[in-house]
Amino acid sequence: MVHEISNLGNFHYIRQKEAKGLGHAILCAKAFIGDEPFVVLLGDDVVVGDNPATKQLMDAYDKVGKSIMGVQEVEHSQVDKYGVIACDKFEGNMGQMYDFVEKPKVEDAPSDYAVLGRYVLTPTIFKYLEDQEAGAGNEIQLTDAVKRMMSEEDVYACNFTGKRYDIGDKLGFLKATVDFALERDDLKEEFLKFLKEK
Repeated sequence: MVHEISNLGNFHYIRQKEAKGLGHAILCAKAFIGDEPFVVLLGDDVVVGDNPATKQLMDAYDKVGKSIMGVQEVEHSQVDKYGVIACDKFEGNMGQMYDFVEKPKVEDAPSDYAVLGRYVLTPTIFKYLEDQEAGAGNEIQLTDAVKRMMSEEDVYACNFTGKRYDIGDKLGFLKATVDFALERDDLKEEFLKFLKEK
């Protein structure tokens, strides 16, 4: 399986030498990406569905040729954990964004639509990341750069479908482990038996 994966494409690894935020991590990949649109997938968000979330964002990009933020509606009480967007009315699963706030106070959130670890970005973003000042958490926030980029080009939100697991959260990781194990024919029966015994 590992060999099959390595044959799917050419893989390049770029090390972020300091934890300076997502915006900085993306900027580290600039030389590799060049002048093409690219996809960002955050490893602590796992999405399961019939139509992969990344494919939905790529399809949205094909329609408008602009940066796309993958969003889903979250509980209002949870908005302070995410980058939250404001956009025009969704047409189908897409809407044009007009605001983007990193981890707003619950009472200040512009909506309940959170960006959840999936992005298609145009190379324009690098112009803004290169001189982006540190923001929340004293990190280079992608959110801040995208918000500045919105003054130059349209940015869209894609309300993607699929069940999302936040495996960066301990409980989310455990829920994903249980659900994934129960989907596997080779583990399901024994694991279910173990859970019932517990």
